[in-house]
Amino acid sequence: MAKLKTPGVYIEEISAFPNSIAQVETAIPAFVGFTKKTMDGNKPLLNTPVQISSMAQFIQVFGGAPNYQFQLQEGLVTGTIQNKFENFNLSVQGKDYTLQRIGNRYRLFDAIRFFYQNGGGDCYIVSVGDYNTDISKGRFDGTDAANPGFGLPALENETEPTMIVIPEAVSLSAEDCYSVYREVLLHCEKMANRIGIFDVHNGFKDRQDPTEPTDVIDKFRNEIGNVALKYGAAYYPWLQTSVIQESELSFQNLSDESLGPFQELIQSELNSSGTRLRRSFVKDEMDFYSVIHRYTKEYVVQKTANPDLDENPMPEFLHQSLFRMSPAYKLIIQFMKERLSLIPPASAMAGIYPMVDNSKGVWKSPANVSMNSVIKPAVEITQAEQEDLNITSSGKSINAIRSFIGEGVLVWGARTLDGNSNEWRYINVLRTMIMLEQSIKAGINAFVFEPNDANTWAKIKNMTENFLIQQWKIGALAGAKPDDAFAVKVGLGETMTSNDILNGLLKVYVMVAILRPAEFLVMKIEEKMLNS
Repeated sequence: MAKLKTPGVYIEEISAFPNSIAQVETAIPAFVGFTKKTMDGNKPLLNTPVQISSMAQFIQVFGGAPNYQFQLQEGLVTGTIQNKFENFNLSVQGKDYTLQRIGNRYRLFDAIRFFYQNGGGDCYIVSVGDYNTDISKGRFDGTDAANPGFGLPALENETEPTMIVIPEAVSLSAEDCYSVYREVLLHCEKMANRIGIFDVHNGFKDRQDPTEPTDVIDKFRNEIGNVALKYGAAYYPWLQTSVIQESELSFQNLSDESLGPFQELIQSELNSSGTRLRRSFVKDEMDFYSVIHRYTKEYVVQKTANPDLDENPMPEFLHQSLFRMSPAYKLIIQFMKERLSLIPPASAMAGIYPMVDNSKGVWKSPANVSMNSVIKPAVEITQAEQEDLNITSSGKSINAIRSFIGEGVLVWGARTLDGNSNEWRYINVLRTMIMLEQSIKAGINAFVFEPNDANTWAKIKNMTENFLIQQWKIGALAGAKPDDAFAVKVGLGETMTSNDILNGLLKVYVMVAILRPAEFLVMKIEEKMLNS
């Protein structure tokens, strides 16, 4: 208030409301992975957390999809058991061909698409390299010798993210993948305000898949470790999705070395189709198929920049012609689509968490929820098979994603990896506690350096109780009345000793009753006998 020296009227504003606690954000994922661009104009993006709010903004800042690469070669896969998700065999005019994906599996772009298609909103992106960078463990956990501190360490100064997702971890070897996951758990334990959402390495395979030397679930449980398990949640299996469309793919997704076998396949197929089919071609269009081998990556760039470079058709026209005339080409494009659309579920779950939080609340389990853009799970899980996924002696629960007749594909699990803990078994319990802890922490931070006396204690207690009453009213806490839902203690003789006060310590004890999901519903039916 101004000093009262000059005669006149003075106004003094009196605050009508005490300090209050605001609920922190509960579902802001941070994605760590590889992007097309690592510069936004003159602004470096590499290893820098960047907040985005839409797929359009992601493309604007980080660029588009990687150039997915496949190899077509003569002959069938030998030496290993054929896996329908890894290779595609086809036969044309008695000659066998094998199509398989090659190159680095950059997954972040499609993961972000999957995230937004399942309700995602604001998120952070940490780019650890472009599409010319090899995928390595050190890029995620900060141990890269040439680039120390990449990946998770970049998020240590960010307080807003509440989830960590690393889509390309499954592109590493199983050992490196789970090493990264262990570092994620340690990071989440250190920060104490976020959890890791994990995919199962090779989670598109059945647990009895003969191409895997070890059960993929047992491998996950053996390699994930035993530290900070409450800060992780895992989902199985991978999902066959509609994220990628056939219109995004063409023969340009074949490697340069594949163009020769591909041209031979096309010409062999069309020449065998009979005179009637050949007459349906324009002669010039038939000639197009004899120059397919010329459409290397370098040639396509030149042709696109200069359409008058030669008389050959533009790549888009050649693709349309092939797609119209060649059944084998349609099969090749279809396999490419199916292979690329096989996406791990963690990124979708990172979108489902905020969707559930916004519609019902963080205290609601992110389970019994349908998934968007999903055709089917890569592995069909039975009731008996889920028993071991959900409850196991190690406590490392894996949340199943299942398909139900008439209901679609549903998330059918809501447990953390710490399934043996009565306190931290459920995802919603952990996330609700994180929300309460971080909200109260941010609220009482205003009292740092305030006098450590009864007035301050009363303010903190009232502020905390008001916040918890609001949480109880909206259904976040269990109990018929507030006294059953929570208790707040602060003060000398209650939470502190005289020595604590002398040492500058102000201790607040908060006890809350968190809602737990009705995971097992038991219904008893008894037949009533008719009266005689």
